[in-house]
Amino acid sequence: MLQRILILLFFASKLLFAGNENQYAGARSSGLANASVTLNDVWSSWHNQAGLGFVKNITGGIFHENRFLTKELSLSAAAIALPVKGGTFGLNFSSFGYKAYRETKYGLAFGKSFGDKIAGGIQIDYLTTQIADGYGKKGVLTGEAGFQFKLLKKLTIGAHIFNLSRTKIADYNNERISTTIRLGFSYTFSDKVFVLVETEKDIDERPILKAATEYKVAKILFLRAGVSTNPTLSSFGFGLFLKNVKLDFSANYHSVLGFTPQFGLTYDFNKQE
Repeated sequence: MLQRILILLFFASKLLFAGNENQYAGARSSGLANASVTLNDVWSSWHNQAGLGFVKNITGGIFHENRFLTKELSLSAAAIALPVKGGTFGLNFSSFGYKAYRETKYGLAFGKSFGDKIAGGIQIDYLTTQIADGYGKKGVLTGEAGFQFKLLKKLTIGAHIFNLSRTKIADYNNERISTTIRLGFSYTFSDKVFVLVETEKDIDERPILKAATEYKVAKILFLRAGVSTNPTLSSFGFGLFLKNVKLDFSANYHSVLGFTPQFGLTYDFNKQE
């Protein structure tokens, strides 16, 4: 119990100064240390909306994270990608926290590819923060955008920015939602192995460096691992592809705070061979 209280106090101190940070979602991304700015799947609505432009099937997904094995710090999310003529829409929702403190995010995204090499995407977000004991609930609008460019056959670069407008969430202490910029690349060595390298910068914090790899063990099994800095985290996970269903399991490890397990399920509504 004492350990849990200390963890809650640690995060409360961060939340007081940086409420409604852009939470990560997607167990595949988590297993790759969230070096995911060049990925393209239904979870691109969290990491880089440009990736939606390369999604051609109706796809839905759910995700849950039990941060440091403490239910009060849990994150649950859901997303759906809806391809239409001219691009792909994305709808997503997430909820972080518990009844005494909760953050939610509702997102409407659109990604479009320009040929098979370039894609761009944007998203409008509605973020809410709710604090119990009479503090009430506050909601604000913000946005995010990104692009992906397949520079070479095996090399893809991507960039993403969240909350370009520096939206204010409270007048007290001029509290604003974090603005983050991400830039990264992925390189495919073969049909079995690719690597990802990324840097992320909150304009008020030190940069985060990330590196990860994914290895295709068999047709249905993928292994993943990665590391990130500030703070130092180790990530690992695996994915199972079972026809229309993808199951992803991952975990992050912090040397002081411990493990954070994640689970994700993705369903492709177009029948797979």
